Amino acid sequence: MNKKGFTLIELLVVIAILAILSVAVVLTLNPAQLLAQARDSQRISDVSTLKSAIAFYLTDVSSPSIGTSNTLYAADLAVTTSSFAAIYQVDRSSTTLNATTTGSAAASTTGGGWIPINFAGISSGSPLGSEPKDPVNNNTYYYSYITNGSPSYQFEINANMESTKYAASGTADAESVDGGTSFRIYEAGTNLGL
Repeated sequence: MNKKGFTLIELLVVIAILAILSVAVVLTLNPAQLLAQARDSQRISDVSTLKSAIAFYLTDVSSPSIGTSNTLYAADLAVTTSSFAAIYQVDRSSTTLNATTTGSAAASTTGGGWIPINFAGISSGSPLGSEPKDPVNNNTYYYSYITNGSPSYQFEINANMESTKYAASGTADAESVDGGTSFRIYEAGTNLGL
């Protein structure tokens, strides 16, 4: 009688080959970096949406109120002036800014959100359902907003990129090529030197 099947050695060789291939795939794809890239794409989209909403507000409202000059507005409760200085002001020569954050109403579009603008005051209503917050939203990754107030109504919105792809010197560098004063922060707005 002739029995056919796999020997133990053949099975071990196949298992070893599969293990090597799966390690190679994980190292090549790097799921942690792919998730960080997805969050960075969301950050770029959110900042663009905020910039458009603020510009729309400034063109539509006759007496706009866009916040206090020389104040950092952030969506994270843990943000402090020192953490802001460590992340955002490394490449700046301006005076230290005051940090202010919001609590449970951080996403409000009626002026009580982390950006102190009443988007509901736009004649057609708020273009935002809520003010976006960073996908991670902790003391390192958060959105911030700075303005010089009236009468010039200039502003800057900042986000810190997380992935090596979108960070400074990455293959899709968004931080050092945005025209802002910081080479390690993604900046958008009407005055990238605030």
